Amino acid sequence: MSFGDSKQIITNQPGIHDNLTEIVNKHLTHEFKKPIAEHTRSAFDQVNELVQRHQGPIILDACCGVGQSSRILASRYPDALVVGVDKSDNRISRNVDDVWQADNYVLVRADLNDFYRLVVEANWPVEQHYILYPNPWPKAKHVQRRWHGSAVFGYIVKVGKTLHLRSNWRLYLEEFLHAAQIAGYQGKITEVNDEQPITPFEAKYQASGQTCYQLTISLRS
Repeated sequence: MSFGDSKQIITNQPGIHDNLTEIVNKHLTHEFKKPIAEHTRSAFDQVNELVQRHQGPIILDACCGVGQSSRILASRYPDALVVGVDKSDNRISRNVDDVWQADNYVLVRADLNDFYRLVVEANWPVEQHYILYPNPWPKAKHVQRRWHGSAVFGYIVKVGKTLHLRSNWRLYLEEFLHAAQIAGYQGKITEVNDEQPITPFEAKYQASGQTCYQLTISLRS
């Protein structure tokens, strides 16, 4: 497989979206009333039993795709239970080379717009929360499809003690940090310099010479 042909993100935004502050404030002050899908509630109930029984740290790997990142995180943190969540059954069911020798993870098909709310409601003791290379939705008109512009953003920043978000589009992280600051949190953007790519997207971006970035936000001690 060739990783060297990944295209740079093209956007019609010169900077942080003009309407982002208004959008974030609206979502932070209005209740998210979308009904929770039954398949997500059922999936949550099953994994919630594992979370409640686990005696060590909980790591949430949102938008986990094929689950490579979940496996790597599980191998790095053997005392943790890593919960990888993705909306695509095709992605999480796809066979990948499992060279990380970890069994302390579970992959769940669910809608994160619903799953996040259930995590907050159940008060999961999440130590680390990862959102790795989400769809950037680079067109300005799609800003509310980005996580920081979505109605569930207020729940996202209630999950975990530390949030790690990676992207090859720095502006995405700058916008997310701006939204987090509106919600009362601070963070820092750095370049990713891991020797081992944590996701297939990260491997592809690095192989094509793109810089990958990480935003780290301390949500609570």
